[in-house]
Amino acid sequence: MMRTSGWTPILEGGNGPTYLAIANAVAESINKGELRVGDRLPPQRSLAALLGIDFTTVSRGYAEAQRRGLLEARVGRGTYVKAIQRPSATLTNVSGIDMLINQPPPFDDPTLEKRIWEGVPAMLAERGMEMLMRYQVPSGAMRDRLVGANWLTQRIPGLGPERVLVCPGAQGALLAVSMMLASAGDTICVEALTYPGCLLLAKELGVRLSAVEMDEHGAMPESLDAICRSEKPKAFYCTPIVHNPTTITMPLDRRIALVEVARRHKLPIIEDDNYWPLVNSPDDSADALRELPALASLAPELVHYISGLAKCVSPALRIAYLAVPDQSSAERASVVIRATASMAAPLSAAVATYWIESGLAEEMLSAIRTESEARQAIAHRHLAADLENRHGYGFHLWLPLPVPWTCNAFITQLKLSGISVAGTDAFSVSEAPDGVRLCLGAPRTRNDLENCMRRIADILHLKSYEPSQVI
Repeated sequence: MMRTSGWTPILEGGNGPTYLAIANAVAESINKGELRVGDRLPPQRSLAALLGIDFTTVSRGYAEAQRRGLLEARVGRGTYVKAIQRPSATLTNVSGIDMLINQPPPFDDPTLEKRIWEGVPAMLAERGMEMLMRYQVPSGAMRDRLVGANWLTQRIPGLGPERVLVCPGAQGALLAVSMMLASAGDTICVEALTYPGCLLLAKELGVRLSAVEMDEHGAMPESLDAICRSEKPKAFYCTPIVHNPTTITMPLDRRIALVEVARRHKLPIIEDDNYWPLVNSPDDSADALRELPALASLAPELVHYISGLAKCVSPALRIAYLAVPDQSSAERASVVIRATASMAAPLSAAVATYWIESGLAEEMLSAIRTESEARQAIAHRHLAADLENRHGYGFHLWLPLPVPWTCNAFITQLKLSGISVAGTDAFSVSEAPDGVRLCLGAPRTRNDLENCMRRIADILHLKSYEPSQVI
């Protein structure tokens, strides 16, 4: 027998946007037995009035719960709790989830997908045979540099194309800058936990890395100053926004303090700012990014700034923009790019320019933000109390491991469940506490992520765990 439910979601203290909190409340109420199969939910307008929120927010919440398979809408009759086929708690639910690479989550928008592709042929034809049959200059075509500079003006006001180079991905930009600033045997400072690509690159170049200690606000100025005094490093590489892997975002006072240390020692800074577009959400209050200026805008004379499109638009583009302090640095970077890669692929650069100019890049970014937001909410629902940083930006998380877990033991247990993750050793320059990075973009669907997060939480909180149990 169907019944009309007087259900009212409790939304206070939730993570993420209100519409996701409504969908999460539906799931929780079903799990608790407060909502049963066949129950009719309150009409959307009635619930909106009761909660004092917009009708569209309730509509999005119901739609999200329907997408998860929790509800079904019956035309002219209302919204009902659907019979749910729960996946069995077997290891096969999460088999084959590879979280070793931090990639943006796939979004499901057929209309946007069609528009992404349909304009490319005309764009390529407009560029003509000159692009197809001629090598480009190493710094990139001026049109592509101009568009890149415009894309970055939110982070570096007044940036002109003469200081911007188009690079073959962020890793290519990092290679060029590292070779510009350091030689084999030299030292570069990095955060105690840092991007694995930097570790690999330093090893190949014969560059020594020195770890700057970190706290909850990121790299510590006192530690950087001590290294500068004792080791005379050639540069400081850091990720101030949504740090990889810890997700720490440096507050303004920390940025200023680090810049002061660098200025005092005339130390070049390599700023990896690949994640900034994920923070620049229209829903952020008080214009969050303006409160967190890029180091390149605080110290343009010192900073070599890298921002790619792989994390915020498409990993397939392999296009990044490198902003350097002056014309001399631009000329030097151009020589290194020619020596290492000849140039960024002109076809990729042209597609990047077209997507940015047409507004498609911003729409793709918005879709990635929305999907990331939803996946963050899923992860926080299962692991909120265990996470070190609980903001909802980006699509990776850092999970510190409680005693008695060790990295090797925990990673092994996850691998037995079909989940591959990277632990402290993949990011550390020196000894650091045990933890693992969770890449939320790896599972194909939100349901896959739900199962994956549930399994990770189950393993993390095994009350009967003993080190001897690990195979």
